[in-house]
Amino acid sequence: MFLTYLGTVTKELISWMRGHESSVFSISVHASGRYAITTSSDTAQLWDLDTFQRKRKLNILQSVGIQKVFFLPLSNTILSCFKDNSIFAWECDTLFCKYQLPPPPESSSILYKVFAVTRDGRILAAGGKSNHLHLWCLEAKQLFRIIQMPTKVRAIRYLEFLPDSFDAGSNQVLGVLSQDGIMRFINVQTCKLLFEIGNLDEGISSSVISPHGRYIASIMENGSLNIYSVQALTQEINKPPPPLVKVIEDLPKSKLSSGDMKMKVTSGRVQRPAKSRENQIQTRILKQDLTGHFENKENELSDGLNKKRLQILLKGYGEYPTKYRMFIWRSLLQLPENHTAFSSLIDKGIHVAFLNLQKKYPIKSTKLLRVLQRTLSALAHWSAIFSDTPYLPLLAFPFVKLFQNNQLICFEVVATLIINWCQHWFEYFPNPPINILSMIENILAFHDKELLQHFRDHDITSQVYAWPLLETVFSEVLTREEWLKLFDNVFSNHPSFLLLTVVAYNICSRAPLLNCSLKDDFEYFFHHRNNLDISVVIREVYHLMDTTPADIHPDNMLDVFVALTKGQYPVFNQYPKFIVDYQTQERERIRNDELDYLRERQTVENMQAEVDQQRVEDEAWYQKQELLRKAEETRREMLLQEEEKMIQQRQRLAAVKRELKVKEMHLQEAARRRFLKLQQDQREMELRRLEDEIERKVHMRDQEMASAVKDLEMRHLELESQKRLYEKNLTRNQETVAKEIREDADAYRRKVNLEEHTFHRLIEMDQTQNQKTQKLIEENLAKAEQACLNTDWRIQALHKQRCDDLQRNECYQEMAKLLQKNRRKEIEVLNAMMEKEAKKWEEAEEKDFRLKSEKKASALSDASRQWFLEKEINDALEHPEGPRCQYEQVASSCLPRTSPGSDVSEVDASTWISLNQRKIQWDTMEQDLLERVRNLRQRLTAQARNNCQTPHLLAT
Repeated sequence: MFLTYLGTVTKELISWMRGHESSVFSISVHASGRYAITTSSDTAQLWDLDTFQRKRKLNILQSVGIQKVFFLPLSNTILSCFKDNSIFAWECDTLFCKYQLPPPPESSSILYKVFAVTRDGRILAAGGKSNHLHLWCLEAKQLFRIIQMPTKVRAIRYLEFLPDSFDAGSNQVLGVLSQDGIMRFINVQTCKLLFEIGNLDEGISSSVISPHGRYIASIMENGSLNIYSVQALTQEINKPPPPLVKVIEDLPKSKLSSGDMKMKVTSGRVQRPAKSRENQIQTRILKQDLTGHFENKENELSDGLNKKRLQILLKGYGEYPTKYRMFIWRSLLQLPENHTAFSSLIDKGIHVAFLNLQKKYPIKSTKLLRVLQRTLSALAHWSAIFSDTPYLPLLAFPFVKLFQNNQLICFEVVATLIINWCQHWFEYFPNPPINILSMIENILAFHDKELLQHFRDHDITSQVYAWPLLETVFSEVLTREEWLKLFDNVFSNHPSFLLLTVVAYNICSRAPLLNCSLKDDFEYFFHHRNNLDISVVIREVYHLMDTTPADIHPDNMLDVFVALTKGQYPVFNQYPKFIVDYQTQERERIRNDELDYLRERQTVENMQAEVDQQRVEDEAWYQKQELLRKAEETRREMLLQEEEKMIQQRQRLAAVKRELKVKEMHLQEAARRRFLKLQQDQREMELRRLEDEIERKVHMRDQEMASAVKDLEMRHLELESQKRLYEKNLTRNQETVAKEIREDADAYRRKVNLEEHTFHRLIEMDQTQNQKTQKLIEENLAKAEQACLNTDWRIQALHKQRCDDLQRNECYQEMAKLLQKNRRKEIEVLNAMMEKEAKKWEEAEEKDFRLKSEKKASALSDASRQWFLEKEINDALEHPEGPRCQYEQVASSCLPRTSPGSDVSEVDASTWISLNQRKIQWDTMEQDLLERVRNLRQRLTAQARNNCQTPHLLAT
C-alpha cells in the first residue's frame, strides 16, 4: 500500500511512502504539520513529514481491530480507538501511554464507530449503532454526558463539531449524520436540536464542515453536491458573546415606551434551510434602541463591540480573555475578510523574492514555512515594495504563527499593521525610517536624557536600540504571552502606541543598559529576551502617552487608525516609488545577470562535469585496460602453466596408456594361454569321459555276458533238473513228460527271443546315444574353433592398428586369404559331418529295417508255431483213444533222433555260438570307434597348431 505526498502549490509529487498492507481509511496530521498518522484495519503508522520516513508502527492482535487513530488538536497527544471500545492516549514524542479511558456503563454500552473532538481537544464525542452519544471529558478522563438522539436515529455514521469564532476552540455545536441521511446539529451543553440539513427524499451520503465553520459541504445520495451557509441556517451560532463588563449609563430624559423594545423569539420547531429566498429562517433577535449616542463615533465597532468599553476592560485586566482575543482583535482591526481579493493574490503563486525563503529562515515546520511564504508572496503581489523589504518576514512571522490556520486573517492583520502602525516607515526606503527613529529619540531625550547620553557616548544610535524592536514587533524580546498582552494594548490604542512602547522598553531596561559599554552587548540585548515585566512596560507606555509634550508626541505626526476597505484592498504607495522602481529594475537586471551568470556557470559546470566525467572515464578506461593487460598476462601465464601441466599429464597419461597396453597384452596373452589350456583340459577331459564311457560300456557288456552265462548256467541246471525229473517220471507218464518238454521248449524259445529283442534294442539305443554325443562334441569343437578364430582376429586387429596403411592392407589381404581358407576348411568339415550324419542315418535306417524284418520273421515264426501247436492240440483232441505208441511215433518223428541230453546240449551250443559272434562284432565296432577318436584328436591338434602359427606370420 503506497501513500503519495503532493505539493499543493507546485502540483508535483513530493514523496511516496510505503508500509501498509491493507487500504488506509484514516489520515491525521499534527497541528505543527510535522507528523502524520495513517490508519488501516490492522495497523497504524506514525510518519515524519520532514523526512517522509516511518517513525513508529502500532501492531495489534487480529482479534482486536482499529477504529481510528488521530492527533488531538493543540496538543502532542495521540488518541487510539479500538473495536473493543478501549481508548488509549499516547505521548507523540515518546509514545508513552498517558492514560486509558474507563469502559462505559453497561446500561448504555455501544460499539464505537465514529469519533469527533473539539478544537481545544477537551471533549471527545463517540457514537455507533445506537441513538446514544457519549461525551468524554479528556481532562477528567471520564464520561460526563450521554445524549439520546430522536427515536428515528438508529445508527450514527459521522460526527463533527461546528467551529465557532467565539468559543476559542471549545465547540458547543455537534453535527450528527444518522442512517436516515439527515444531519442534525445539537448543542452539547443544552442538548437542544438547533437545525438539520437533508431529508428523507434527499439523504446525505457524506458531509464536511469548513475550517472557519461558515459552510457545510454535503454529497447527497443522488450524487449532487450541496453547500449550506451556516449563517443562513442560524444566526445564534455566530452571535458574539455578551460583554463581561456591564456599563451602567444614565437614561435620556425621554422615557422608553413599550413599543421601543422589539423582541422576536424563534419557534420551538427545527428550521430547515430554505429552498427559496422568500422563506427566511426565524431567529431570536434582541434589539435595544436608545436615544442616546456615544460621544465619539470612532469607538463604535462592527459586530456590536465598543472600543471604549474594550479599553476599560483592558485597563482593568491588563489583557483580553484568551477565549475571545482573536474575535476582539478582528473587531478592533475591522478586518473586511475579502476572500475574493485574497484568493486573487494567492492564485498568483509564490513570489520570486521568496522562493528561497527557507535558506534564509530555516523553519522546522513545513506547514508554518508554507503559510509564511504565501503570506509574504500575497503582500509582495499587493505592493511591490514588500518584495524588497528585508525585515518583512520578521515583522509577519509572529502573526503567521498565530493565525497559521486562517491565512486570510493573517494577511489582513499584517496589512492593517503595515498601513496603520508602520506609517512613514518606507519614506527613506531602503534605509530604516529615520523620521520614525528621530521621533523615538526625541521622546527618549525628553524622558531620559541620561540613557540617551549613554547611548551617544558609546556610539549607539536609534538603529541599535529602537529599530530591532520595531522590525520584529518585539517578537524576539518577548514571550508568546507577553507579546499577546502587548498587542492587546497596541491594537486597542492609537498607532503611536507602538513607538512609545519602544521608548518605554528602553526606559524600563535602563539599569542593564547603563551597565553595557560594548556595541555587541547592546545588540545582543535588543535581540534576545530579557528579565522584564511587560505589565510595567505597558504602564510606562500609558504614562508616556500622558506626559509627552504635544510638539514631540507621535499622535500629531501619525494618522488615526484606518481599516482595510471591503471588496478590494487599498493601494499602498507610501514609499519612494522611483527608488523602489529603480531598485526593482536594478534587481531585475541583477537577477537577469545572475540568471545569465548561473546559466553560464551551469554551462561551465556542465562542461567541467563532462570533462571530469571524461577524465574519470578515461582513467577508468586506462585502469580497465591495465587491469585487462595484467589479467591477460596472468591468464597467459596461467595458460602456459596449464599447458605445461597438461603436457606433463599427457606424458603421464601416455606412459600409463603404454603400461596399460603392455598389461593388456600380457593379460590377453595370459588369457589366450589360459583359454588354450582350458580348451586342452576340456578336450582331455572329454577324451577321458569318452574312454570312461567306453570302459563303462565294455564293463556293462561283460556284466551282461556274465549275467547271460549265469542265466544259461541256471537254465542248464534247470534243464538238468527237468531231465532228471523227466527220466524219473518217464516211466509213469510219457505223455505228460512230452507235453511238459514241449511247453518248456516253447517257453525257452520265447525267452530267448525276448532276450535277443531286448539286447538288440540296447545296442540300437547305445548307437543312437553315441551318435548324439559325437554330434554334440563336434558342434562344441566347431564353436570353440570359431571362438579361437574370432579371438585371434581381434588380436590381429589390435596389432594391425600400429602399422601404416600399407601394412594394414597387406595384413587385411592375408587375413582375408586365411579367412577364405578357414571357410573352406569349415565347409569341408561341415560337409564331412553332413556326410557322416547321412551315413549314420542310412545305417540307422538299415538297422531299423533289419530290426523290423527280424520282428516280422519272429512274428511269423511265432504265428507258425502257434498254428502248429493248435493243430497238434486239435489232432490230439480228435484222437484221444489212440494207442500210446502212436504218440510215441509221432513224438519220435517230430523230435531229432537223439537222446534228450544231446538235444539240450545242441541248444546250448547254438546259443553260445550266437553270443560269441555278437561279442566279436562289438569288439570290431569298439576298435573302429577308438580309431576314429584318435583321428579326430590328431586333426584338431593340427588345426590348433596352424591357428597358433598364423598371428606370428602376420606380425612378421
